[in-house]
Amino acid sequence: MRIGIICPYSFDEPGGVQAHILDLARILGERGHKVEVLGPAAESTPLPGYVMRGGGSIPVPYNGSVARLAFGPQVFSNVRAFVERGRFDVLHIHEPNSPSYSMAAMIYASGPLVATYHASAAGSRLLKVALPVLRPYLEKIRGGIAVSEMARRWQVEQLGGDPVLIPNGVDTEVYRQARRRYGKNGGRVPEIVFLGRIDESRKGLDILLRALDGLGEPVRVTVIGGGKPRSVPGVDFVGRVSDAEKAEILGRADIYVAPNTGGESFGIVLVEAMAAGCAVVASDLEAFAAVCGAEGREGTAGAQGAAPAGLLFKNGSAADLREKLRLLVRDPGRRKQLQEAGTRRAHRYDWATVADDVFAVYETVADGTTVGIR
Repeated sequence: MRIGIICPYSFDEPGGVQAHILDLARILGERGHKVEVLGPAAESTPLPGYVMRGGGSIPVPYNGSVARLAFGPQVFSNVRAFVERGRFDVLHIHEPNSPSYSMAAMIYASGPLVATYHASAAGSRLLKVALPVLRPYLEKIRGGIAVSEMARRWQVEQLGGDPVLIPNGVDTEVYRQARRRYGKNGGRVPEIVFLGRIDESRKGLDILLRALDGLGEPVRVTVIGGGKPRSVPGVDFVGRVSDAEKAEILGRADIYVAPNTGGESFGIVLVEAMAAGCAVVASDLEAFAAVCGAEGREGTAGAQGAAPAGLLFKNGSAADLREKLRLLVRDPGRRKQLQEAGTRRAHRYDWATVADDVFAVYETVADGTTVGIR
């Protein structure tokens, strides 16, 4: 099958949607399909050969964060060239509501179209205003995918239809190998890891730092992510790292903390940490509770009665986070229990399964025609 994939966000900055798209394209290509990707990217950014670089981008506040998007006539020109040259059996548009390449593709492309919604966008006033204008174009989408129940619920309520729930994928074997290689504790103190842009308040680094103040237990803390590093005793700010370095750090770590305060519809790094064998502690956001297999707080039974694969603390509460960390640092048995539960749960997000499910959607919309420009 000839598959085109549209990314709205710049590949110049790391992000969950970008990583999802590159992983999906790689796996489909390995299975013998012809896959091409279009999205914003500078010439200097290292990318696989199947990515068509869509040029520069600008930072724009979007969905509670800052996304690098592309605008202007060149975007529409690139979409047209990409579609006409590709003669795709299916065009897969990620975040079609995003005012970048994805929206341009949704407006101008016609034929077998699939869309994946990564964010719920429930708090976007601009999108609510724009929906009446966008609705006729959104109705062209033949196959809808939502990566979480939050994203699916928003899509059903605002756009109608019956999108299939397919979570983000993780190459779990990479993280399992990292645990086997780097996970020998050797009697050292427990290591806590945080990953996120350190200057973006909703990622919750300040909550973690307040929780560590007064923890009263010996720990090693590693902070991964872009932004200006701080000088905090006992905390190692390593900046941005490669995927291999991230796997190594998670593979040797004992506890992964996700203190995010909002704006999350999934929790891909939680899955990566689980696959690497970390005990996960996360704020009680709906998206994180779903990934951890719990709808409530510690002790709540997860899906099918399974034990939760993470500890949830009250969103924004450094005191509650401190207590959860103290529990896991002091109790290696409880820590191991969570690590094992997380490793088991991560299997359901493995790319081998996720890619099968996505391709099944492609098969339902492909009708023998090629994607064109209206």
